[in-house]
Amino acid sequence: MMDADTMVLPRLGPAEVGVEDPWGEDRPRRAPVRVARRPARWRVAAWLLPALLTGGLGVVGLDRPGLRAEELDTWRAATSPWRDLRSALAGDEATLVPYHLLIRAWAALFGAADPTLRVPSLLAMTAAAALVGALAARMFTPGTGVLAGLLFAALPTSTRYAQEAQPYALAVCAAVLATWLLPAALDRPGVRRLAPYAGAVVLLGLCQPAALLLLAGHGWVVLAFRRAAAARWSATVVLAALPVAALLWAGVRAGARLAPGVRVDPAALVASPRNLFGVAAVGALLAGLALFSLPLRYAAAICTAWALVPALGLLLVARTVPVWSPGVLLFTLPAWAVLGAAALSRMRAGWAVAGLAAVALVGAPAQAAARAPDGHGQDPRRVAAIVDGLRQRGDGVLYADPTARTVVARYVPADRRPADVLADAGPLACAGCPDGHRRLWLIRSGTAAAPPGDGPAERALRAGYRPAQVWRPTGFTVVLFVGGRPASA
Repeated sequence: MMDADTMVLPRLGPAEVGVEDPWGEDRPRRAPVRVARRPARWRVAAWLLPALLTGGLGVVGLDRPGLRAEELDTWRAATSPWRDLRSALAGDEATLVPYHLLIRAWAALFGAADPTLRVPSLLAMTAAAALVGALAARMFTPGTGVLAGLLFAALPTSTRYAQEAQPYALAVCAAVLATWLLPAALDRPGVRRLAPYAGAVVLLGLCQPAALLLLAGHGWVVLAFRRAAAARWSATVVLAALPVAALLWAGVRAGARLAPGVRVDPAALVASPRNLFGVAAVGALLAGLALFSLPLRYAAAICTAWALVPALGLLLVARTVPVWSPGVLLFTLPAWAVLGAAALSRMRAGWAVAGLAAVALVGAPAQAAARAPDGHGQDPRRVAAIVDGLRQRGDGVLYADPTARTVVARYVPADRRPADVLADAGPLACAGCPDGHRRLWLIRSGTAAAPPGDGPAERALRAGYRPAQVWRPTGFTVVLFVGGRPASA
């Protein structure tokens, strides 16, 4: 097997369609003539149209969903006093420290409103869409680039995470950038080409260390097609991974925690397509299209390895370590979009447009749901509206977890918040005591029944309070306790 652009033996005789080119892509065709006359325009369209669509979709409803728990952690990191920042970051996931520092600098310049905190993700996903189109145009044709970029922009998860104050969009952008730089780095593996690639890998690791699984896909491409560059590529990625490893080591020693996950099981696997693509049907459609773009050509092989090898690696690790999370694999979305576009580009223009429209239509309900007040899985503004609207003078509040406390700090004005009765970590005053509160609010994350134990609810009951009303906004539970005995029926 030769170290070439394909993994098959060269043809020994003329053939209309060869093994290396099973779809006849290298044969002269009349269809692309109009494109060839204006190659510059189409190459610009390949990155400009996806960027405009992604940016436009991302702006729509950017401020509607409330900040979910992880985004509230971002807001807390962005607004905490500098003297409290070290202790705040010590409780973070070690992988989020660089992102939280970036957002703190961003908030210092532009403020910490909900949409403002999400703008870096929107910009990163817009840049990722432009790079997806440009990458596909370079690997295949400008028309394929337009289709790939628009497919990527139409995926519900692309705009969903473009509107979230989390590092996922930045990791997606870094993954596309690293893959864009890979072919040049392998064709001419000098410092001039390897240094930008190493920079993209460092950026990827700082945004989302788990996304370094992309290097497994890149490594497969190196071994299959560019073995002569394997030593230099390996040295480059090891050096690029050192800052990320040092950061994780320092974070864990300082008390930070690693990102949680689950061990892989059938239920987790069944839920993965929906979590990754936004709609399970969209994932099935893209996977079906990808099957028609898998000839062993260099360009298609890069995207195939990008889409599949990281998922297989994560699957193997998750069998023993609880790290499985579909969100970790968001950086593979561009690869699926490019493979799907490569298949659509082999069809007539009408069928290609129909396929693109099918993806957009199937994903439309998920696009709308992501822009609802609880579109990110929780509705913290509803919690604030309940507490602020029904609060009375002298009310107290019990927080069952840090997220509940941050919800009130973010969305309820300081002069309208109930008193935090456990702020001094002292005992809870009884309902009838002079220093007790006539009413108590209990706020906690989740809507399932609280586990038994010595939690805030049990402490309120022991102090003589009784639950008077319960609300369950999406992702939260709010209970109003009042003093005295239950009223007679």
